Amino acid sequence: MTDDVVGHWDAEAARFDEEPDHGLRDPGVRAAWRALLREHLPEAPADVLDLGCGTGSLTLLAAELGHRVAGVDIAPAMVAAARAKLASAGASATVELGDAADPPGDAGTYDVVLARHVLWALPEPSAALTRWVGLLRPGGRLVLVEGRWCTGGGLTAAETRRLLGPYATRVTTRPLADPVYWGGPVDDERYLCEARP
Repeated sequence: MTDDVVGHWDAEAARFDEEPDHGLRDPGVRAAWRALLREHLPEAPADVLDLGCGTGSLTLLAAELGHRVAGVDIAPAMVAAARAKLASAGASATVELGDAADPPGDAGTYDVVLARHVLWALPEPSAALTRWVGLLRPGGRLVLVEGRWCTGGGLTAAETRRLLGPYATRVTTRPLADPVYWGGPVDDERYLCEARP
């Protein structure tokens, strides 16, 4: 990743949690994401890698569900914010600095690789998926939350399924159009893909 990308996300860190789906401060939004994770993560405790974790909101939720969670983000200010959030909640999850496209870790370390709004932003998504799948244990899964934004950016669900094709024997897609996930109505395509290699 370039210094410009890191600088952008460092600058965003202080206000990142102001968005309802980032900070999950609204009890209804938080409860919706907790239920979504509970449904798509394996039975706890599992080893979960949260890539592009930002300020650690999903990292914290997964830890609260009883999982052993490691977060990775490329922006030092995001990592600092995530660590502070986890510490204030008394969560035992860890967060380290790293590139979501090529995260630290040994092959076969995780039961789940979780990424929200990350794949679409990577310059070589197929290379990243190769790395992510390599981090999974047998029987592991990718849980990807993505979207095709009204700005024209992002990935459609069909594009994400196509990218996952070489890596997965089974891909399920769940639309996430319900405003409860976002703190209000959305007019673009948002979804979760769960992929089993």
